[in-house]
Amino acid sequence: MPTSDQSRITDDRARPRLMELWWALRPLTSVVRFMQTGAHPDDETSGMLAALAFRDGINISYACSTRGEGGQNDIGTEGGLDLGALRTKEMERACDVLGMRLYWHSTHPEDTITDFGFSKSGEETLGRWGRDRTMLRFVEIIRTEKPDIICPTFLDVPGQHGHHRAMTAAAHAVMAAAADVAQPTNLPPWQIKKMYLPAWSGAGQAYDDDLPPPPATLTVPGTDRDPMSGWAWDRIGQQSRAYHRTQGMGRWIPAGYAGQDWPLHLAETHCTGPDDVLWSGLPHGVADLADLPGVGPIAETLRSASAAIDRAVAAFPDVGAVASAAAQALGSLTEARAECPAEAAHEVVHRLDDKIDQLGHVLRLSLGVEARARVSTPFLEPERAADVDVECDRGAANSVDLSWDLPSGWHVDQNQVIVEASAAAHDPYPDAYDPRRPKAPCLALTLRLAPATTTVRIAIETPPVLLPAKRAVVAPSAILLNRTRPSRAFDLSLSDVAPADAQTALDLPGGWTAERTESGFRVTTPEGVAARTYQIGVLVDGEAAETVRQIAYDHVAPTARAHPATINVGIMDVAVPPGKVGYIGAGNDRVGHWLGAMGADVSALTDADLASDTALAAFDAIVIGIFAMRFRARLIDAIPALHRWTGAGGTLVTLYHRPWDNWDPDVVPPKRLEIGQPSLRWRVTDETANVTQIADHPILSAPNAIGCEDWSGWFKERGLYFAKSWDEAYIPLLSMADPGEEALTGALLVADIGEGRHIHTSLILHHQMENLVPGAFRLMANFIAKRA
Repeated sequence: MPTSDQSRITDDRARPRLMELWWALRPLTSVVRFMQTGAHPDDETSGMLAALAFRDGINISYACSTRGEGGQNDIGTEGGLDLGALRTKEMERACDVLGMRLYWHSTHPEDTITDFGFSKSGEETLGRWGRDRTMLRFVEIIRTEKPDIICPTFLDVPGQHGHHRAMTAAAHAVMAAAADVAQPTNLPPWQIKKMYLPAWSGAGQAYDDDLPPPPATLTVPGTDRDPMSGWAWDRIGQQSRAYHRTQGMGRWIPAGYAGQDWPLHLAETHCTGPDDVLWSGLPHGVADLADLPGVGPIAETLRSASAAIDRAVAAFPDVGAVASAAAQALGSLTEARAECPAEAAHEVVHRLDDKIDQLGHVLRLSLGVEARARVSTPFLEPERAADVDVECDRGAANSVDLSWDLPSGWHVDQNQVIVEASAAAHDPYPDAYDPRRPKAPCLALTLRLAPATTTVRIAIETPPVLLPAKRAVVAPSAILLNRTRPSRAFDLSLSDVAPADAQTALDLPGGWTAERTESGFRVTTPEGVAARTYQIGVLVDGEAAETVRQIAYDHVAPTARAHPATINVGIMDVAVPPGKVGYIGAGNDRVGHWLGAMGADVSALTDADLASDTALAAFDAIVIGIFAMRFRARLIDAIPALHRWTGAGGTLVTLYHRPWDNWDPDVVPPKRLEIGQPSLRWRVTDETANVTQIADHPILSAPNAIGCEDWSGWFKERGLYFAKSWDEAYIPLLSMADPGEEALTGALLVADIGEGRHIHTSLILHHQMENLVPGAFRLMANFIAKRA
């Protein structure tokens, strides 16, 4: 693990001043605004956006409906809303690389616009999001950003993810809606000038477009390179995508890569004339604004600013000449902004604001002005001081004034920051992000180089997260109490209680009791407690407390999600078979924990265990967790030993894997078993889909008789990455389908292997267990039973 200084040095080396200045100059060359629209983190066409931003100078933004809460996590155990908070930070870092503004349709954790899991229908998606809610937020985004061009990432065609289809359908509709004065927002209407669609297929590992893409009417070239770095545009795009680590993004672009073009289809236009380049029919540079209706009184000032911008760009890498020209341009644009006629303001002022902001950063970089602020801890406690370190170098500026922009209730006094208890806690779901305009708390740096004065906002290194004033972390957050086991009691631990001297208590269901322990409480349920899910609340000084999931990874800024401090307690009846169970996880699920919670004798297998036939022989059943073939480095080497162990009488259970998780269908399973792709074709997204048993087998009857009630109350979906084909030794046990589709039978397969057994399931049991769904525990108990 690198030290803090080592990490800062690495980041510093990756962003040399001259390279930063080159990329800061590029947006000065265009006033065109291009917005890509998508449904999830990583839906951006990152290479194309890099070319538009750093070659063509186009002002880029991304409107994303969700935070990817329903996805999978390649790097940790955060799921659901916690995963959404983490992916929010990943999206922000990805945007930092491209200098791209970001908007979310989803504005808070309880928003109906959420990644509820895989969908195959745009209509279903908009029904769950709320069509009116989606369109109202989309109109708000468009009227705020004022893009000239929008371009969805995917097509609205069968075989494509329903969330993608919904966003493309919404993009078509917002062309008219954003310009409609009847739309109820406080922002003036805005007419998007063009809408393009991708003229390429969105098919791949996950999707399988049924219809061909529309014909290309225009191509964004991408086979050239950035002249300063020498990088292909896709290479810069992958530098952005690599921050989507929870999704395993980031692909190395090899030496000699020729690049690619991006064909687009003009779906709607409000411009006249031929559409030869992306900005055809639009004002392209600052000088072009002088020709717009109503701009006459400031036309010459705009042309003067444009000439100064041209000089600044041409002067690179002479930083002194760049700074002088940038100051001239900034002075002219500031004057034009102040004197812009009212009849031209709607089309001009937002473009001038961006140019003024961009020139401020060019001026800072060319003058060598540097400012940094660091807080001693990433997580701030209300009313508890933290140290602050500020560095500032005025470079070649005439003068530099440094100040703080702080949220309400924050105070910086010399070298310390303290926050009042009444201050708003951290928001893990901001509605927008702008790399050039960080939100408070941040530094405000006012620079002067005649004839210009500008203020530049500088983000704090590792922006601190303010925790709630009254909180308590309770562990575990979910409890399984199996009525077939003797104990009716369980322990809860409390930590991170704030205020530190607060009195804590539990809000219990009727008839339940709690005794204090050294670390928290021991809770006892009454005799004959009914089988269902109960909730316990935590009180701090008599008030409902919040609990906080603090999320910190090296590749992103820290974040945290606060929610009511409650514990869900699932009371259920699960017959657990005897025998020792080994669990092979990779940190992507908690199935090992839940096996122990329901009463199984479970142990986590180490790499040394995997390498030892003797160690494996001690176990009756072994469960391999999701993605483990990919992320458990020594597991592939242990496959022959696991096959020998299975043939000698062991029960091997493999939870779902993706085809790219090192799942070789001829090597990993004891007999051939192929996982289907694209995944859209091999999953059942309807969590209420009817499940039919198509074969009698002991794993569906003992020690728990699996019936229709075990398929009720499921979350998210039934399963994914179903098996596509398999050796005749495997018996498919279940059949299920999404509405209107043919049934799939690859969700649960079982084969006798020598004296043992292999069970492979694509049911998302780990997710159901986290949500205390009884059927998932009963199924898992049956899976680990030794073959009779």
